[in-house]
Amino acid sequence: MSVCVVCSAGGHLAEALAAIQDLKVERYFVTFDEPHVRLILRDEEVYYVVDPHVSTALYIKNAWQALKVFLKKRPKVVISNGAGIALATCLYAKLAGSKLIFIENGARVTTPSRTGRLVYRFADLFIVQWKPMLKHYPKAIYGGPML
Repeated sequence: MSVCVVCSAGGHLAEALAAIQDLKVERYFVTFDEPHVRLILRDEEVYYVVDPHVSTALYIKNAWQALKVFLKKRPKVVISNGAGIALATCLYAKLAGSKLIFIENGARVTTPSRTGRLVYRFADLFIVQWKPMLKHYPKAIYGGPML
C-alpha cells in the first residue's frame, strides 16, 4: 500500500512526521524544497512542489506538479496536516478514490485553517489536536497534540 504524506515544510512537517512515526508502509512525501527538509527527509522518497502562497499563479503550478506526482504514484492513502501545498493532492485523492486523512494543524487551537475548512467536507478521517476545534468540525476525531 502506498501512502502519500503531503504538508508544508515547517511545523507541518514536524507534526506529520510525529503522526506517521510508527507507520511501516511504503510512503513518500510531497513538500517544499528547503535545505532543512532535504536533511530531515534524506532517507525518504520526496517530491518537491512550489509553494503556492507566494503568488496566486503558483497555485496552478503547484496543482500541476501535484497531479504529475499523484498519477505517477497513485497512493491508496493521503495523509496531510495542511497548508496550501496540500489542497490539490487532497482533491486528487478524493477524485481518485484514495482514502484521505487530514490532521488539523496543532497551532489551530480555537479557529480552523482555510485548508481544514475546505478539506473537512470530503476527508475520510478528519483529526483535530485540540478539543475546542470540535465545535468547528463536529464529525472530527479528537486525537490530542502531535508534538
